[in-house]
Amino acid sequence: MIYPKYILPGDTIGVTATSAGNGDELHIRKLESGINILNEKGYSIVETPDVRKNEKGRSASKEIRAKEFLELIENKDVKAIITARGGEFLVEILPFIDFNKIKSFPKWIQGYSDTTGIIFCITTICDIATIYGYNFGEFGMRPWHKSIENNLKLLEGNKLEQESFEKFRNNWQEEITGLEPFILDDFVEWKNARGEDKIEIEGRIIGGCIDILSEIFGTKYDNVKNFCKKYKDDGIIWYFDNCELSSEEIGRTLWRFKENDWFKYCKGIVFGRTMTRKSNIDITFEEAIMDEIGELNIPIIFDSDIGHVAPQLTIINGAKAKVESKNGNGKISFTLE
Repeated sequence: MIYPKYILPGDTIGVTATSAGNGDELHIRKLESGINILNEKGYSIVETPDVRKNEKGRSASKEIRAKEFLELIENKDVKAIITARGGEFLVEILPFIDFNKIKSFPKWIQGYSDTTGIIFCITTICDIATIYGYNFGEFGMRPWHKSIENNLKLLEGNKLEQESFEKFRNNWQEEITGLEPFILDDFVEWKNARGEDKIEIEGRIIGGCIDILSEIFGTKYDNVKNFCKKYKDDGIIWYFDNCELSSEEIGRTLWRFKENDWFKYCKGIVFGRTMTRKSNIDITFEEAIMDEIGELNIPIIFDSDIGHVAPQLTIINGAKAKVESKNGNGKISFTLE
């Protein structure tokens, strides 16, 4: 596994819109605030030309989005790349991505949700570690939540162990200025699927937004079986963040993954708090999951601090990890080897 160099104050961070861009006043305000805050912390920010554009969920054409991303990859002054936003259409750029070029210029690439489409492929195809963490807009809040502080510390190499947070945002908050901190209104509780007192899992961690992984599945960008076979001696820890899939869709997606040996060397699975709980047949998110993968007889954790329901832990795709879950609390630590 290739691990990019950590960033330091004085370095340049690139921002690009691989999917949606910042096309309205609120998102531009968040962008500019994030730039100002990171400037205050000693970082320079370079943004690609279409970061401040958005039309029907796209910052630009798929060809241009790919080109702008690769320009940041080749820019030797840029030490890390953070995607501007998530969205719906990142997968469109994959046919225009030169993965060999990415191998020649390894650097930290970060984002979540739709950004899964590029970071998951980079880790599983190029064997380069990537970051499942906040998109750039979240860096614009004032004051920063601890999870954002931790995110930057990890990029700097100083936060390879993270603990679950006390509270999370159960109810969506309306943004007025775009700079509001998270309003956390419920208590975090990691759940061990079979009621175990304690779960400990060690292995090489990989995953992302399951909505996007379901789109990558079975395409020429699906190198999962080769990746898992390469690291079979470590074993694989999967993590999944659900944005929009219903319980039924989650079940069918996990069935496909299982039947195509994505879980062949799996040592455990961690699910983030799901943003959507919907079903046409009155089946819960947890029931749908256990119906399909409960037979694997591996540890499964629900409601971890991963993904869309803030705050979120920062995950290093491709790293060795240890995940612990006990008494509703969790911890993830990473080893870069």
